[in-house]
Amino acid sequence: MLRIHFTDADLGKTRMSATFDPLWEVASSLHRLQSRGGRWAYADWYRTTLERVHKRGLNRLLREVLLPLFPRAVYFPDFLTPSQSEHGLEAGLESILGTPRHRVERELALFTHIVGAPPWAGRLTGIAGREELVRAIRTYYEAAVAPCDDPLRARTEAERAARARDLLDGGVHGMLAGLGPTMRWRPPVLYVDYPAEHDLRLNGRGLRLVPSYFCWRTPVTMANPELPPVLFYPLLRASSPTAAEPHARPHGPAGPDAPTAPLTALLGRTRATVLCAAAAGAGATTGELARAVGVSVSSASKHATVLREAGLLSSSRYAASVLHTLTPVGASALRASRSAPA
Repeated sequence: MLRIHFTDADLGKTRMSATFDPLWEVASSLHRLQSRGGRWAYADWYRTTLERVHKRGLNRLLREVLLPLFPRAVYFPDFLTPSQSEHGLEAGLESILGTPRHRVERELALFTHIVGAPPWAGRLTGIAGREELVRAIRTYYEAAVAPCDDPLRARTEAERAARARDLLDGGVHGMLAGLGPTMRWRPPVLYVDYPAEHDLRLNGRGLRLVPSYFCWRTPVTMANPELPPVLFYPLLRASSPTAAEPHARPHGPAGPDAPTAPLTALLGRTRATVLCAAAAGAGATTGELARAVGVSVSSASKHATVLREAGLLSSSRYAASVLHTLTPVGASALRASRSAPA
């Protein structure tokens, strides 16, 4: 269990990341390649990424460099996910290059003690070794993460829109309370499902919330409590497929917000309700859309297709299911309709 302790000053400084964090997504996508947990949710990405890695001759780079440095374990070096990467991949990579030698040595020593660093990791204390690593991360990013740019942005925007509504309705307390089933807000502490017992005291620094496409089930934070506080948490909130719906999300939307009159006039009530249902949480499967709207699955699929072709929804196939989320355009349309005067 991770316990994040807030003061009143921390509540005022807590914020949501403007978009996805590329280096955290690199780390989590590498974790997805090392685990069968959630494999059904990333089946299409897993298959196409391994194909690209093979075609580009990156198997050895992946196997001998990146996977050992980003193990799916209780620890990997904090300097690999710097706070500067919220400003983009290149800003994050520049930060890795600029990490002081003494910090790299300290974190690699901890890595060796807890997990076991690869034998070549000592080279990262020098600038030449980190330059090689930065090239490797950039190459992997282009093969594995960049092709997901559209769904990454669409789902992050949908999550931001949902948390913004919580913020408007209930302030920061409402936003923290709506973060999902793996996090529980009991003021002044946010309790987070975590593989180890850990207390993080913000001490007036606030918390940066980073929703993630590739993070699965368990949120992640920095090991060093002195670093800028961040909570990297999953957008896809399912733990496993259910028997009734082979690849549905058990924590799907409980019901859409009622569509506004402007949105209904533009799209028609059924499609407006489909759009609202897709905005809940981290999207909705076709079956969840059908239940939310009260139509058949085939009808929900047809309405989702029209919205997708109009650029308002993004649809991704995960094994036998299709997950629908808002695109940035769809999220903007939804926000605009809710802010329009009656």
